[in-house]
Amino acid sequence: MASAAIFSSLRRRRSPSLEAFLAPVDLTGVSLVRTLANLSSELVSCFSNNVFFFQRRNSRSLIRKVEVVVLLLEYLRDSSSGSMSNRPSTAVLCFKELYLLLYRSKILLDYCSQSSKLWLLFQNHSISGHFHDLNREISTLLDVFPINEVNLSDDVREQVELLQKQARKAKLIVDKSDENLRLRFFSFLDEFEHGRVPNHVELRLFFVERLGIKDAKSCRSEIEFLEEQIVNHGGDIEPTVSVLNGFVAITRYCRFLLFGFEEDELQFSLGNRKKPRKGLITRVIADTFSTVPKDFCCPISLGLMRDPVIISTGQTYDRISIGRWMVEGHCTCPKTGQMLVHNRLVPNRALRNLITQWCTAHGLPYDPPEITDASAESFAAALPIKAATEANRATATLLIQQLANGSQGAQTVAAREIRLLAKTGKEIRAFIAEAGAITHLQKLLSSSNPIAQVNSVTALLNLSIYEKNKSRIMDEDGCLGSIVEVLRLGLTTEARQNAAATLFSLSAVHNYKKKIADQGGAVEALAELLRVGTPRGRKDAVTALFNLATLTDNCESMIEAGAITALVRALQNEGVAEEAAGALAFIVGQPIGAEAVGKEETAVAGLIEMMRCGTPRGKENAVAALLEFCRTGGATTTKRVLKAPALAGLLQALLFTGTKRARRKAASLARVFQRYEYASLHFGGLGVGYAFADNSNTNNSSLPGDVSVPMSISVL
Repeated sequence: MASAAIFSSLRRRRSPSLEAFLAPVDLTGVSLVRTLANLSSELVSCFSNNVFFFQRRNSRSLIRKVEVVVLLLEYLRDSSSGSMSNRPSTAVLCFKELYLLLYRSKILLDYCSQSSKLWLLFQNHSISGHFHDLNREISTLLDVFPINEVNLSDDVREQVELLQKQARKAKLIVDKSDENLRLRFFSFLDEFEHGRVPNHVELRLFFVERLGIKDAKSCRSEIEFLEEQIVNHGGDIEPTVSVLNGFVAITRYCRFLLFGFEEDELQFSLGNRKKPRKGLITRVIADTFSTVPKDFCCPISLGLMRDPVIISTGQTYDRISIGRWMVEGHCTCPKTGQMLVHNRLVPNRALRNLITQWCTAHGLPYDPPEITDASAESFAAALPIKAATEANRATATLLIQQLANGSQGAQTVAAREIRLLAKTGKEIRAFIAEAGAITHLQKLLSSSNPIAQVNSVTALLNLSIYEKNKSRIMDEDGCLGSIVEVLRLGLTTEARQNAAATLFSLSAVHNYKKKIADQGGAVEALAELLRVGTPRGRKDAVTALFNLATLTDNCESMIEAGAITALVRALQNEGVAEEAAGALAFIVGQPIGAEAVGKEETAVAGLIEMMRCGTPRGKENAVAALLEFCRTGGATTTKRVLKAPALAGLLQALLFTGTKRARRKAASLARVFQRYEYASLHFGGLGVGYAFADNSNTNNSSLPGDVSVPMSISVL
């Protein structure tokens, strides 16, 4: 019973997420000791010669403790009394706990040696706490280890007892130099937040001399790692992601400010570019070290709350962080998005008492708000939006200067980075366009360098997502023609399909639809891409054609360009059938369009097949196309559609099971057939029974405008 109580006590010391690690229950006796000896020896050999950039004291201290464990285990393994059959059960339990502790130590040391330097700075307090927790668990393990009941040599016993004493006295170690670097980095971001660009010399001193980031490649690695953490934290509330965005923004700025633009741009070919690396430390493993209760951390600054307060939505934040959030003009709760009824902050004394008790139990300092150094937390609260935006503006200025005056290689790099930067939000998209980037990007569209071409057209696509930038692109002399040339003759498949996506984005503005359709070769190239493109290319092409088809003046040019044939054939392609049917619904609304579609033998069969097997949106668009086809084409067309097999059953199914719009269109089409029946009966025709009950509660009209619109474009 005593052994079980000790084992239970040790288990309570661990983080709940450690259930992911299992003790070696199948190992007993000498095999368990040998396994532990090998594991601990491997850990020491892997990390004893490592030069840890951060967490040096904590890492060395942990390795030294493991070295003593190695002495103990190797002695037991090699001693004549190596068998554990006669050893107390408490020792066996301790060894199994040691197995978990060694693996946790290895993961933590891996984390510190392989993570991004800026990420380690950001997590400085948290990681220091993880080391402290391991030290406390080692201390607890040694306290319950039956050292007097295990035969040890004097020197090994002396080492173990000394480690016991040291472990009991261990305190939380937060390296002052690491912490000063962390605060210095936050100060740079604070300068950006206040509209000031940090001094060039200070930035170089920080990144190159103090962090050891000495080239563009190292900077890119830092950015990639931080961006990966943004993905990992995607489910968290917005302030968390925004803080990381601020880290990325200033690092990207320093990458170009300090290390320039000249590099082998071929390595960034989008076809050969390496995918973002998987994290050396996955989210699951990182969560193993989440020892600070989540409820004790401020959702904005991520730090341990010093003065928790409750806002009107009932959520709790650190006073400094939420106060800064409100001062910046936010009227919503950062966590829930609810509007704030008032700005009063109510102290959460119960939570503060719990935090105080927890810090006391874990040996952590907990300063009262009056004397705490809250600069880091205030900086973190300031980071979310403005600092990242200002840093990105500074980066954009450098990039546009290179687009205008840089070498060919520098322009290629700048186009790639503008493409990426334009993904960060509408504010930076507006700034990039206002600063004159569109003119320079247009020139690169005709580049003989495929990488420069694809990055420039994709940058224009990403810029066009912002509504005001659409007019800037269309008003730029020759820009539309250059985009169409890339669509027609682009050097890569990606360039051609991104040009199609750009046309789709621009054609969302009604006044530009005619101009795009009249641009020589535009519709022909879209139709060709719809026929022979990749799945993504077909999607880009069909959505652009859909937008163009919504303007009646474009019908004739689309027929002449062969778009009708391409759209009818696309009905057989599941990936683009919905949009193709929607475009046809607009086209057949005009006599010349209905005539052109009527010449396509597979048009009616394709639409009816979509009514049978398509998605709800596809069924809507298909029945809408048939309705407009019959209305515009008259009796001859209606007779042709009416003869289609199984149409009556499909219409009846839509009337009762379709979406609201599908039911409305199906009822309208049934009435068209009823009128045709009536006319046929009076002139000798045979009725076919389309007297459906109208349960749609609709009027007698169904406009093509009710067709489902295609999805919005995404930044690339």
